[in-house]
Amino acid sequence: MTLHRSVPTDELLARIDTSAGCSVKDSFTSLDLSGHGFQVLFDAEWIHRPGDGGEPRPAAAALGWRVVEGVDELEAWATAHGDGPVFRPELLDDPRVAVVFLPGDADGGVAAGGVGNRSGDVVGLSNVFAVSAEPDAVWAGASAVLSARFPGLPLVGYQRGAGLAAAHRAGFSSVGALRVWLKA
Repeated sequence: MTLHRSVPTDELLARIDTSAGCSVKDSFTSLDLSGHGFQVLFDAEWIHRPGDGGEPRPAAAALGWRVVEGVDELEAWATAHGDGPVFRPELLDDPRVAVVFLPGDADGGVAAGGVGNRSGDVVGLSNVFAVSAEPDAVWAGASAVLSARFPGLPLVGYQRGAGLAAAHRAGFSSVGALRVWLKA
């Protein structure tokens, strides 16, 4: 991941493993890696929501969000997310991390979710997904849970497409572009 707008391409590539499957998050869309065997995986926008968060959106109250507290709940979250067990259970013991999910279906299954992690003076919101919930309710609910857990801290992340539109409706603003490159 680039942390500066002006990163010389050759210098960057010399510092990473550029074998097949390598990815680069170009945080400022300032790189052109196409001549080095990379393809654009996707373009997205950085998003930001102020620490006060404003008034909770009505959609947030409609869902029963809570923080994952045990390994079984984390496994249920991972299954609903669809990528399997990508998060290690040790994350549950880290006070900077909140994995939030919605038990929504009649059988107690996970209807939606997201991940929040505190880094310094901001809270990242990522891995937002909906199984059987409306995207606007998911973004509003996950944002409300993280704002309550980390009061006063702004929420940040990146999104694209329908997720970006739902994030905007939940009070996030776009603050810049990013691009993810993948080596074929």
